This record gives sequence, structure tokens and C-alpha cells, in this order.
Amino acid sequence: MKKTIIIMLATLIGITATAQERKVENKPYVDLRPLHFGILIGFNTQDIELENVGPQTILQEDGTEVTRTVVCDASKWNPGVSVGVLADMRLNDHFNLRFTPSMHFGSKYLTFRDLDRVDENGKAYTESQEMKNTYISLPVDLKFSSKRFNNCRPYIMAGINPMINLTSKDQDIVQLKRYDTMVEIGVGCDLYLPFFKLIPELKFCFSLTDALDKNHASQLKDETAKLMANSVRAGHAKMIVLTFYFE
Repeated sequence: MKKTIIIMLATLIGITATAQERKVENKPYVDLRPLHFGILIGFNTQDIELENVGPQTILQEDGTEVTRTVVCDASKWNPGVSVGVLADMRLNDHFNLRFTPSMHFGSKYLTFRDLDRVDENGKAYTESQEMKNTYISLPVDLKFSSKRFNNCRPYIMAGINPMINLTSKDQDIVQLKRYDTMVEIGVGCDLYLPFFKLIPELKFCFSLTDALDKNHASQLKDETAKLMANSVRAGHAKMIVLTFYFE
């Protein structure tokens, strides 16, 4: 996914830098429409920034208290798929207001390490959780486009993205809330082809609220899972989305 992001940015820069001579414009009046629609497909990687509690004092079955330190981190990114539709309203020559309801299918991979429970080799006890998430995304974005040159038009965008997590229930250890709100920023380029407009876009989404469901830990029956769930104080979801719009 990192290679894809680098290639995408290099392509956007290269398209702008190499466009030096005037050419015949495809669909020259397409941007004058007050309202138009499209579809989108793309790829995403989901991540979460966790805040660990640190040492915990727990009560054992024999009545004694012990201190345990468990740390949790999102250990890797898993690629996912995004699909949706687009409604674009023209405000003036450079600004557009967009609404792009979408669905993002993906997962986060969490690793818990109990630093006070080690094996004969001195390695900490490790537990993993694959947190699968399917989001309904309802972003409203403001798009600022540069002046069109030939058949390309770079732009930047920013907006607010309310999210609904359809798979927030029945997680093994850590569980996220049903609703979240993200802020998103990104770059893209309108490519004017003979029969339609193709728009590659790369955007970054950051959660504005604590996405962690703190009530989930109390519902766990397994004491080890409960210890690990209580090791996390807060979590802020993040997502990188590479999207291709077809208008």
C-alpha cells in the first residue's frame, strides 16, 4: 500500500509537471454542470492510535493483589476495499461541494503484550486480535480545484466524515463504538478522458473522538481478555483511502 501511495503522488505531480503544451480538450464543458453524479471504487488501510493505561493492579482468585503491565499496539495494516457513489455540486469556477456516501471494508490487527508474564526465553506473553470493521461513511467535502490545463486539473479537498461501524459488536478483546466522526484531507486530479472523467484521489482520515467502547471490557468473562481490554484507555481511528471516481 505504501508503494501505491508513492506511485499515486508521483503520478499526480508528473501529470502537472509535464503538461506544457496546449492540447485538444476532452469534454470541455463538463465542469459547468451545476450538479453531477458518479461512482467510486478504491482501497483503504485502517489503523488505530491507542493510549495504553500502564501498570494495573488486579485482584487474584486467592485474594492477593498483583501489578500487571500490558501494552497494546496496532501491529500492521491490512488492505481493504471501498465502494460508493458521488454527488458533486458546483459552487463557482474553483470550489465544489461533494457528498460521497461509501462503504469501507477492512480490518485492524492488534497485538497485546503482557510484560509481567514471560516464557523461559524471556519473551512477553502475546495475544492478537483481528478487528474486522465495515464502515458506512457519509462525508461532506469541499473541493478546491486549480485552473484546468489540457485534460488534467489537480485539486485539494477537506471535509467532515461521520462514520457508522456495522461490526462493532462481539469483538474478542477491544471493541469500537458504533459511531465515529473523522476529519479528512486529500489531493487528487481530474483526468478528462474522451467519454468520461476519471479522478484518482488520495485522502487521509483522522478520528475526532475517542472510538473505544469502554463498556465492553466489563462484559468479558475471560479474565485474561478483560486484563488486556482494560490496558487501553482510548483509541482514535485512522484511515488512508485511495479512490478512483468515475463521472
